[in-house]
Amino acid sequence: MSFTQPTPAPARVNRSEFAVPGSNPRFLEKAATSGADVIFLDLEDSVAPDDKVAARKNVIAALNDLDFGRSTVSVRINGLDTHYMYRDVVDVLERGGERLDLIMIPKVGAAADVYALDMLVTQIETAMGRKKKIGFELIIETALGMANVESIAATSPRLESLHFGVADYAASTGARTTVIGGPNRDYAVLTDPDDHGRRDTHWGDMWHFAVARMVVAARANGLRPVDGPFGDIADADGYRAQAHRSAALGCEGKWAIHPSQIALAHECFNPPANEVDRARRILKAMREAAAAGKGAVSLDGRMIDAASVRQAEVMVAKARAIYATERSATSSPKPKTPKTSKSGAGKRRKSNRK
Repeated sequence: MSFTQPTPAPARVNRSEFAVPGSNPRFLEKAATSGADVIFLDLEDSVAPDDKVAARKNVIAALNDLDFGRSTVSVRINGLDTHYMYRDVVDVLERGGERLDLIMIPKVGAAADVYALDMLVTQIETAMGRKKKIGFELIIETALGMANVESIAATSPRLESLHFGVADYAASTGARTTVIGGPNRDYAVLTDPDDHGRRDTHWGDMWHFAVARMVVAARANGLRPVDGPFGDIADADGYRAQAHRSAALGCEGKWAIHPSQIALAHECFNPPANEVDRARRILKAMREAAAAGKGAVSLDGRMIDAASVRQAEVMVAKARAIYATERSATSSPKPKTPKTSKSGAGKRRKSNRK
């Protein structure tokens, strides 16, 4: 191992990242009991320009009034190139209470973008005497952001995760597609003809390079890499395929843009039970080998060594974290959903509030 080691971000289970438009109070209330690992309340792409101010008020009310249970709560602010962004940050941090865990920054293009937000958030935290330090989630969704992803990932101790925003990335790179994630029939090659002149078509994964590069930048800096949205909410098999690919490349989880995708994300990013069992057996076998003075040993006909131990430790640790999260969710009372008053956004209150 290198003498230089990345400092890991705060440990969070991040299999599912549920996107909820801030302009819809009913959706915000439902999201609180969704069971998603991370819920981000959106002020950006899912909110029309005329609804930005109302959405911000809805999100502030939700942070104060809703019980999000065990879920990590994030707010996606508007881009740094808009006049909405500074008000998003100031109002949410000054008026949103202490429930917020993360701020999601969209379309990060350079390290200076993160520096600017870090400065602003630090000043607000200090001025307000906030007890909880806010973490950052960054979306890599432009050609500029991908070109600078390594420097972006090393900018601030607030950073916790990098996310791949496939739709905006496609637009930024001029990719010939209008779908949000998933395969592209044009991204394929033909095999040479066989003896009968027949040729097979092999589809490729046009997002492989982008996701892999983001994963490396994230892991090199102790961050969680998270895959972005899959647009066809009716295609569960397609979602599973993309999620399994992302997990194989090293992603911690994937976005859910519909409640039905939350369970799919958990299914795909939970380590398979047989693999967790094998990982535990690897650790046991290596402990026994170390006691016998051996550096490597055979298990199930395959050689295992120190590298195998590191892989096994990662998998077992992840399984333990997920088990602890799910156990706490089942043992805790179900969060109460507050009633929505007739007066509209910002008027909801907890049923047990004094």
